[in-house]
Amino acid sequence: MISDLIHGFARPGRIEGIYLRPKRRGPVQAVDSALAVAEHGLEGDHSGNYSAKRLTAGTRQVTLIQAEHLPVIASFLASDSIDPSLLRRNLVVSGLNLVACRTLLKNHPLVLHIGDQVILGLTGNCAPCSRMEEALGIGGYNAMRGHGGVTASVIKGGYISLYNAVICSAAE
Repeated sequence: MISDLIHGFARPGRIEGIYLRPKRRGPVQAVDSALAVAEHGLEGDHSGNYSAKRLTAGTRQVTLIQAEHLPVIASFLASDSIDPSLLRRNLVVSGLNLVACRTLLKNHPLVLHIGDQVILGLTGNCAPCSRMEEALGIGGYNAMRGHGGVTASVIKGGYISLYNAVICSAAE
């Protein structure tokens, strides 16, 4: 039955990179840990801003990208490797298929547990923007299509650190 299959993952994933973007279109900062704030995003990231203009953040509070997609994107750009900070995603996750962690059946919602504190709900695909052409060069936008990662909202806050386990499970 499909409801049984969607809960079967071979192993946990792992946080390989954490990136904050303090200002929209500003430089990206690599950090060892970040505070995820429920219903807002990552403290210090522009998408997790607590300004009066933004009392509630939307469905794009945190962005995640699959570490295994980085060599694919680099390959499409005829490059040996790619610096993940250029992609402007908050979290780089290895070992767990993030797309498979999106809820497939409405009555079987899935969430991501990061470390022993944070719970994220995946909300959609993180499509590339025109900025990828600037950051990666000609063809950057198309290299990212289908490999841009996913967006998430913070259900339960706490600290996320490098190398934390990432587990996809049924929502409680």
